[in-house]
Amino acid sequence: MSEPRTDPLAFMRQAIRLARQGLGRTAPNPPVGALIVKEGRVIGKGFHPQAGMPHAEVYALEHCRQDARGATLYVTLEPCAHFGKTPPCTDAILRAGIARVVIGTLDPNPLVAGKGALLLRQAGVEIEEGVCRSACRELIHSYAHWVEKGEAYPILKAAITLDGRIAADSGDSRWISSEASRRRVHRLRNHMDAVLVGIGTVLQDDPQLTCRVPGGRDPHRVILDRDLQIPSQSRCLGEKCILLTAGDPGRRPDLASSGCRILSLPTGADGRFSWQEILGTLGQLGFHSVLVEGGSGVYSSFLGSDRLQKMVLFLAPRILGGGIPLVNLGRRERVDQARPLRISHVSRSGCDIVMEAYPEV
Repeated sequence: MSEPRTDPLAFMRQAIRLARQGLGRTAPNPPVGALIVKEGRVIGKGFHPQAGMPHAEVYALEHCRQDARGATLYVTLEPCAHFGKTPPCTDAILRAGIARVVIGTLDPNPLVAGKGALLLRQAGVEIEEGVCRSACRELIHSYAHWVEKGEAYPILKAAITLDGRIAADSGDSRWISSEASRRRVHRLRNHMDAVLVGIGTVLQDDPQLTCRVPGGRDPHRVILDRDLQIPSQSRCLGEKCILLTAGDPGRRPDLASSGCRILSLPTGADGRFSWQEILGTLGQLGFHSVLVEGGSGVYSSFLGSDRLQKMVLFLAPRILGGGIPLVNLGRRERVDQARPLRISHVSRSGCDIVMEAYPEV
């Protein structure tokens, strides 16, 4: 017998909060959270911490405070029904005697794609789909993009002045945004698989590109370095650094000792990398998301491509009156040549304004 009916929204929201703990840590798997509820009380909960480790449903079952037979499982994403690095979650659910499964959203991966829900339903488990679907889809937006396109989901992040500058003419950019905004960027990095900058940013700023959040973890650092100019003492080098280059890795044996990976990419007639190649290469590495952090040349080539998915702009209350622009796409004769964006969210961060925007379809 299944448990008495309760409002599923509150339990699914708890599962979503659990799933967020896995953001940026689970690729190539999606982040997932799960709750087991019996007689109106949560008796088990879990989330997927990283690829190769048990899935959220298994953790929730393993940490049940009592027998789960007859209980309801709330899970943000459809349980898998195939063997990967771990056994199917549907097997564990059926062995535990779960009577009802409430699913936030179906899995876009063709290996699952409704098969998990169907298998459970055929085994006599009651299935409810689509509870908090929008929020659960948002959790896996980069995963879904990766499944569909085979590419990492790119987010452009920049701090700009009111007159659209990211640095002074000298290249100095410390600090355009507020301390509160810089903390927010580190929280954003904590949820990303990778951050990406061009070699110009490395030569100018020697950034670490780390995540300075208590309990956080560093994303992979991707450097676009066509000619392998990176100094061997650069702070971004190390085991989590990936250099994308058109140069000959053999002429830089000094980089091998840092542990970084050097991957060769072709360039186009203009001598630049294709963003399709860049994002496809990161997708092949299993990365779902990448934060594009500059500088101006990288921003310009990226915005000049058709690969933009989202922008996060930190708009600081400063007027520089010159300097390096966010983007330079050449001369425009008419306003209607501007690229339209849809602003989805505006908030405050210290003295700055934060705008989140998407390309207008």
